[in-house]
Amino acid sequence: MAAAHKVLTGARVVLPSGTVEGGRLVIDGERIADGSAPDGASGVPKTDLTGHWVVPGFVDLHNHGGGGASFTSGTAEDVLTGVATHRLHGTTTLVASTVTSDLAVLADQSALLSELVEQGDLAGIHFEGPFISPCRKGAHSENLLLDPDPAVVRKVIDAARGAARMVTLATELPGGLDAVRMLADQGVIAAVGHTDATYEQTVDAIEAGATVATHLFNAMPALGHRAPGPIAALLEDERVTVELINDGVHLHPAALELAFHRAGAGRVAFITDAMDAAGFGDGRYLLGPLEVDVVDGVARLVEGGSIAGSTLTLDTAFRRAVTVDGLPVADVVRAISANPARLLGLDHEIGSLEPGKYADLVVLDETFTLAGVMRRGEWIVEPPKA
Repeated sequence: MAAAHKVLTGARVVLPSGTVEGGRLVIDGERIADGSAPDGASGVPKTDLTGHWVVPGFVDLHNHGGGGASFTSGTAEDVLTGVATHRLHGTTTLVASTVTSDLAVLADQSALLSELVEQGDLAGIHFEGPFISPCRKGAHSENLLLDPDPAVVRKVIDAARGAARMVTLATELPGGLDAVRMLADQGVIAAVGHTDATYEQTVDAIEAGATVATHLFNAMPALGHRAPGPIAALLEDERVTVELINDGVHLHPAALELAFHRAGAGRVAFITDAMDAAGFGDGRYLLGPLEVDVVDGVARLVEGGSIAGSTLTLDTAFRRAVTVDGLPVADVVRAISANPARLLGLDHEIGSLEPGKYADLVVLDETFTLAGVMRRGEWIVEPPKA
């Protein structure tokens, strides 16, 4: 149970209206208060964060695990290990992503993950596969891939018992557009990804209701000047939010700049696409049924060498976005907190530092290195004393 009040003072606080120098936040239990608690009130813990930034807790739409544990191949304890690892890196809200599996296995995984959604440990489930293109399968088992028949897709989301938040589809495959329409009707995000679609086919998918690009640029045809492919269609449509993996491996900085320039900060969502090794280290792992070697923090399939997710955490993505890519802090906050919260329909509770919302926040030092994490009013990583 969080203390009745906590007061944070002195930091640069990033609000939707702008950055407040020497800002002050009052925490009342699990939520941000309106600032009415006096600084000198007896027993109110006060934390001086002068020289730091305070930003909203990070929201990850696309994450397969961390801390040496997978979200889809282990027990509830394994899932919670992964969740705890990412919370230490500032991700206070997380959607668990699956990988392509046999449908019966996927149903079992959904049952486990949905229980953790009901408990509040996860914000939902993202099904990445099996409804993807064998031409752009990445680190997915080709022999388990399926066309996105709407009836089969519906069985998958039904197995999640209301916890399904997103399904990645190669919408050019048979049944793809009807599956998109069905997902939209069910309130589940249809995401275009692991696709070999043309520009025109992608436009059709967006018209049918697709609203997210799964890790834009990766696992899809490259942007061409005569055949622009899915990238151009996804970037140009104001209804689409594009996921970006900002780890310096999946994207060249120029590609990231292009996405921000064309889509704008309001349509970008930073994700990790993390696998077990995130926050853990190099070694050999399993991603679904496939073996993965992680060397110098880069995950690749043992067979074929395809990139197999990432070892990224969102605090690293934030720091890189500001210090390497030169993005404004406010734009990074939108991409890493506000936009994914909106996509999940949770922006009334999380995604910005406003009274009434959960006290989910991250403290960063002057180099944008993580210095503190609070979730629902409790410090997970306590900032240093001033």
